[in-house]
Amino acid sequence: MITEVLTEKKWYKACKTDDVPADGGAAVKIGKEQIAIFYFARKNQWYATQNQCPHKMQMILSRGMLGDQAGEPKVACPFHKQTFSLKTGKSLTGECDNIKTYPVKVDNGYVFIDVSAID
Repeated sequence: MITEVLTEKKWYKACKTDDVPADGGAAVKIGKEQIAIFYFARKNQWYATQNQCPHKMQMILSRGMLGDQAGEPKVACPFHKQTFSLKTGKSLTGECDNIKTYPVKVDNGYVFIDVSAID
């Protein structure tokens, strides 16, 4: 028998929408985690991932370059050019580990991150 565990989302007010540049990112610290928040303005979509690039373990993804690969929104590490899906966190280059992603919502000029999965 498979038991599904449902967790309630815990929304954390991370920043103002104006704090994140269009087609760019910004970093916030929530507890011990650094989270990269991205605004893909061309598609009017928001994403959040871990800020640490797993390739060289640097806190840099929030400064990454946004784009898409076959319709999949992605971020490329500005130092190493490793790319990751903004939706799933999957490594698109296949050369390093996947990254964590977090649900995001925008309400009344603020960006909220679901922190229920953060330790």
